[in-house]
Amino acid sequence: MFRNPDHVTVVVTNLEEAVCFFELLGFELLIKNLLSGEKASRYLQVDNVKADHFTMVLKECSPKFEIQLLHYRNPKVESNPSIQDLSRPGYNHLCLKVDNLKDTLEYLSKHGLKPRSGILEYQNKKLAFLLGPENITVELAE
Repeated sequence: MFRNPDHVTVVVTNLEEAVCFFELLGFELLIKNLLSGEKASRYLQVDNVKADHFTMVLKECSPKFEIQLLHYRNPKVESNPSIQDLSRPGYNHLCLKVDNLKDTLEYLSKHGLKPRSGILEYQNKKLAFLLGPENITVELAE
């Protein structure tokens, strides 16, 4: 019945910054749309919605996996500073598998992205957290 993840949507206040972040993680921008109108408002359950909807696809990933960036023009949204608190209930983080964690972290560091934590070896994996757009947590796993 269920096969694999299809996408994750991140609401962002700075679309350009979010695109740059996910490009560094190997995603490429595939589609730019504007969501608006009664049908979109009803589906999202957001009155008078008007939002940029960018679809980014992880290169060379099979099956295909997308990050969808949603940037609201209406209604006005604000960042949630508590989202980076990993002890709060609800959605916690997204984890992406990498071939070599040390090399990946060096590459990201050269582009200004610092890990949120040191490397943790746990359950036969090497793991590290990054702080992403809107203070979401992205984990890398080798």
